[in-house]
Amino acid sequence: METTTNDTDGDGYFGESVAARYDDDTAALSRPEVVGPMADLLEELAGGGRALELGVGTGRVALPLAERGVEVHGIELSKAMAARLRAKPGGDAIGVTIGDFSSARAPGTFSLAYLVFNTIMNLTTQAAQVACFRNVAAHLAPGGCFLLEVGVPELRRLPPGQHVVPFHVSPTRWSFDVYDTATQAMSSNYVEVVDGRGSYRSIPFRYVWPAELDLMAELAGLRLRERWEGWRREPFTSESERHVSLWEKPA
Repeated sequence: METTTNDTDGDGYFGESVAARYDDDTAALSRPEVVGPMADLLEELAGGGRALELGVGTGRVALPLAERGVEVHGIELSKAMAARLRAKPGGDAIGVTIGDFSSARAPGTFSLAYLVFNTIMNLTTQAAQVACFRNVAAHLAPGGCFLLEVGVPELRRLPPGQHVVPFHVSPTRWSFDVYDTATQAMSSNYVEVVDGRGSYRSIPFRYVWPAELDLMAELAGLRLRERWEGWRREPFTSESERHVSLWEKPA
């Protein structure tokens, strides 16, 4: 069995082998009925100003937003992912800063910064997540907003003594999350069999609670404005499995 962990080319866990199939693997998340409400809300929040996407990837959200006339700039660690963004129609209009979005500085200021699809959890320490909020605050113009989409930790699915939660099982593919509730560390793990040959890939994360994010925002000088369950501004409740949260920088 082939084991894949971190790439050695500086692209982290999203090197060429992952970038090559990323759009196919996330095709369901790129459907108009999924991306449309995201672009609607982001366009409104940008208010005619510039938008900064942290972890811009291959442009799943940035491209539809740019098509609406919003000037979008991205920060992306993976050069392989950024190359696929640039190769797409309209991709050359989106500036990309290569680097870690917890510290990399993009040119200029922005009226909106956003971070979607659980990407905050790619920062695997609390210190790095705090640094991300401070980096965002440094990019925002007074009155600007930071929007973040992330899942609520699924610890209610863990019975006593269990630390593994499967989320995909098929004859040729097994995917599961592993949790360490003492440290908030977790990993998503993928086992796949193709033509009789197995491969294993593991990606580390750090799960984070809504209240913890609010404290990170406060440390960065931001204040909570709204929290919804989803992109259509559904109410956030104790049963919500994810949240879309919005903080603002005082004018």
